Amino acid sequence: MIVNRRDAIGTVAGAGLALPAAAQGARAAAPAFTPDWGSLTQGYRAPEWFRDAKFGIWAHWSAQCVPEEGDWYARNMYLQGTRANKAHVAKYGHPSEVGYLEIIGKWRAERWQPERLLDLYVAAGARYFVALANHHDNVDTFASSHGWNTTRVGPRRDIIGTWQRAARARGLRFGVSNHGAHAWHWLQPAYGYDPEGPHAGQRYDADRLTARDGRDTWWDGLDPQALYTGRTLPLPAGVRTIAEADAIHARTDELWVEEAPAAKAAFVRAWAQRCRELIDRYGPDLLYFDNFGLPFGQTGLEVAAHFYNASRARANGRLEAVLNAKMMPAEHRMGLVEDVERGGKANIETYPWQTDTCLGNWHYDRALYDRDGYKSAATVVHTLCDVVSKNGNLLLSVPMRGDGTIDEKEEKILGEIAGWMRLYGQAIYGTRPWRLHGEGPTKPVSGMFAESGPKSPYTARDVRYVRRGDDVHALVLGWPDDGVVRLRLFASGNAVGRGRIMRVALPGDPAPLAFRQTDTALEVTVPAARRNAIGVALVLSGSGLTEGSLPDA
Repeated sequence: MIVNRRDAIGTVAGAGLALPAAAQGARAAAPAFTPDWGSLTQGYRAPEWFRDAKFGIWAHWSAQCVPEEGDWYARNMYLQGTRANKAHVAKYGHPSEVGYLEIIGKWRAERWQPERLLDLYVAAGARYFVALANHHDNVDTFASSHGWNTTRVGPRRDIIGTWQRAARARGLRFGVSNHGAHAWHWLQPAYGYDPEGPHAGQRYDADRLTARDGRDTWWDGLDPQALYTGRTLPLPAGVRTIAEADAIHARTDELWVEEAPAAKAAFVRAWAQRCRELIDRYGPDLLYFDNFGLPFGQTGLEVAAHFYNASRARANGRLEAVLNAKMMPAEHRMGLVEDVERGGKANIETYPWQTDTCLGNWHYDRALYDRDGYKSAATVVHTLCDVVSKNGNLLLSVPMRGDGTIDEKEEKILGEIAGWMRLYGQAIYGTRPWRLHGEGPTKPVSGMFAESGPKSPYTARDVRYVRRGDDVHALVLGWPDDGVVRLRLFASGNAVGRGRIMRVALPGDPAPLAFRQTDTALEVTVPAARRNAIGVALVLSGSGLTEGSLPDA
């Protein structure tokens, strides 16, 4: 999912989802959404709660966290020679005998304390919380009609329901992420085999397992083919090298496609039904699709319309829903809230948007922990400031171990974020874009997967601007060595920073700060006692400072 810089930076058939009766009753207030882009783009507007919240935290937690080998374990363990495959063979055995199904059985969540985690997230400044409802591994973390869900396997708990109750109790908006539309092709390597070595040609567990094999086991009564999605694109016989197998996977099952073949019509119908159960049973405020556009064409449009109509039914006719998808074409952008994975935008966006990123990898990665590879608190806060200045929100994933805990390094980072947000969060929440988003020498990221690394590249010379009411907030991405912040856009005579500055203060602090306006910058002396290496926020008050700001979309 080009910066103009000088001194300023500048399908298959639908599933037939019907409206609930309550939603039909809301027609008098506003027309019901229908499953087409015209209805979505004309009737949708991002709710104020989302625009005000700015910062959310995400629990991207599945059985794939158990091995602690990072992302895409359920797929990569079946690709000979990958890190996940080597680790799986060493820890658990060969995937022809011990497949991903057995990893699900090892997921116990025995130390999970959702209330404690959410208290940490609230302290860190999160205003909404998102929980993973299913990943590409095709396991639902809620009580769904799909047998492979966590009330029956793994933790044997309704994870989404538990998160939802705890989040609501803390005043958080609650969201869910749905990644399951890709399971039908993403899991196809489970029907493959090793091209090389002592097990060459011996197909993996998905190719042989049936419901009969579960008799008297922990998964008795379930069908492994419902988990692995059935043979659609299995590795053909006769492949003799890893390179050849990788090339076949790259051109068949690895493609990030949003439609499914006619042979997978039943999968699409079941996916839509599970989406509807998620919406109707848990009433999420936010629904994140890990898709480029909406999944499955018309079926995705039907789910989107159902989500919006259900939101209105719950909120007495108000639309409180946020629907996320990626790589949206311009003509569809106003119909939902676009998400940019691990990236950003070059300039202020007309419509609200979101970036999602992670302290480490999406699924828990012990090697990353060992080498201190997490994002710093400064990186997270600076990303938040940059995103907010461009009309966006930040959704941050904090990787969880299979047992339901986060590690002490993650807790330390959250604590540092909390310290900054306590001081300066008032300059973030409830703000809107100013005329320009910022200034400074450091080039911001733009586009999908455009992150620069775990350490922030920004300095105190980089500033991001937002507005609230008649004030402008300057978010300074570092602490100046000499204790003087220099805002060059507000130099005397600069046409961009027009208006008269009468007062500069720290957020929530009545004491004014000393400042002077020169022909090169507005120079503000910041108190040494408030020093914070992450940076500082300033509130600029006066007359005419916000004139000419971009209107709200």
